[in-house]
Amino acid sequence: MLNQDFLTPAQIVAELDKYIIGQHEAKRHVAIALRNRWRRLHAPLDMQAEIVPNNILMIGATGVGKTEIARRLANLADAPFVKVEASKFTEVGYVGRDVESMVRDLAEQSFNRVKARRQEAVKAQAADAVEELILDALIPAIQQPAGAKTGLGFGGGGGDDVPHSDAELNERTRERFRQKIKNGELEDRKIEIQVAQAGPSIGVMGAPPGMDEGTLSGLQDMLGNMMPKKTRKRKVTVAEARKLLLDEEAAKLIDMDDVKDEAVRQCENAGIIFIDEIDKVASSGGKNGGGGPDVSRQGVQRDLLPIVEGSAVNTKYGIVNTDHILFIAAGAFHVSKPSDLIPELQGRFPIRVELQSLTKDDFFRILKDPKNALTKQYEALLKAEEVELTFDDAALERIAEIAFEVNAEVENIGARRLHTVMSRLLNDILYDVPDKIGANARILITAALVNERLNDMVKNRDLSQYIL
Repeated sequence: MLNQDFLTPAQIVAELDKYIIGQHEAKRHVAIALRNRWRRLHAPLDMQAEIVPNNILMIGATGVGKTEIARRLANLADAPFVKVEASKFTEVGYVGRDVESMVRDLAEQSFNRVKARRQEAVKAQAADAVEELILDALIPAIQQPAGAKTGLGFGGGGGDDVPHSDAELNERTRERFRQKIKNGELEDRKIEIQVAQAGPSIGVMGAPPGMDEGTLSGLQDMLGNMMPKKTRKRKVTVAEARKLLLDEEAAKLIDMDDVKDEAVRQCENAGIIFIDEIDKVASSGGKNGGGGPDVSRQGVQRDLLPIVEGSAVNTKYGIVNTDHILFIAAGAFHVSKPSDLIPELQGRFPIRVELQSLTKDDFFRILKDPKNALTKQYEALLKAEEVELTFDDAALERIAEIAFEVNAEVENIGARRLHTVMSRLLNDILYDVPDKIGANARILITAALVNERLNDMVKNRDLSQYIL
């Protein structure tokens, strides 16, 4: 992970190039948008509130890399990120998810990230506390009665170092066991511990009139926190106890109110929301004055508008202002076009990027170059069986050619077609390992083998069975 202080637009593009082939223009735009977020936070305070993000609309067929660009961008930014599908939303008053839920999801993700980091920071302290709890379960401590003689020189003992009390003997025994725990000698020893038990959930079937979902969620959490915490006994190994108790003890060491405040700040200043399939809520015929599905689609767009423009959304972690959240929308726009979106929403996505359809050369590079290339994934899978799988370049060129032809003949689903082709090519090998193909075997995929395995796929003009 690069330090964001040095994450220049060129460096961002270089990192994206490791996973995504082509689409240089789209990468440049998202790289600039990401760097601008860092620039805003380092601008004069009186200007920070005025600088708004340039939201991006990515236009391109399925499988060309729209979602992958957004997902990798969030990893690079190390920022809260959620992906939603616009077609899952319905306008207010209809059954379905309301558009504000995507902001609440972002706040939830931000909270979990901050909480995990804070817990990691106190992990050493939590581990010490867990060690004491495990020790208590193994050797319960005995309190030394007040005024008891210890035999350590008081009352004329004269330097006798043999303990004369149960408490001292107990403490020495605990010290021996503490060392055994540190050395990992008792990992399989069974002990009985108290673990937190989830109490009964307090829920309401739907929010009452005038109460939004965020307020309802916060009310449910508050009522849940007022209920007494229940615990139950479990008999587990020392190793299992350590895992069960570590998160509980770490949570006790962090200030949850501070975590919530930090989560809201990160959500507002670094959050990224990726709205996929936005073309599905565009009115296919442009302006539509009648009833029907176009009216509902426009309703969803109008509900999206205030969120993208900037509004306050109530979440269970506090009020989140969406003014500086970066929105990236994407759609294929086969039936509709970007101009079919309502003008106000179009204006909130000033940066438009058209992603190019993938060529045979792109397919070849996708199979060979990225760090997570499909070929490398299959090689890693078979390496687990101690089988070496390799592909020669001629084979990769033939796979790319077949995937391109199938896309042209049936339906263009972009790079996802490579999954279909590779699965059909390697299924027999994956089935035969390790029963027929044993460890230390070497398998070379050649162009001839590709033609042999996929010949019927090329000849079959229908190809319907290969559509994902």
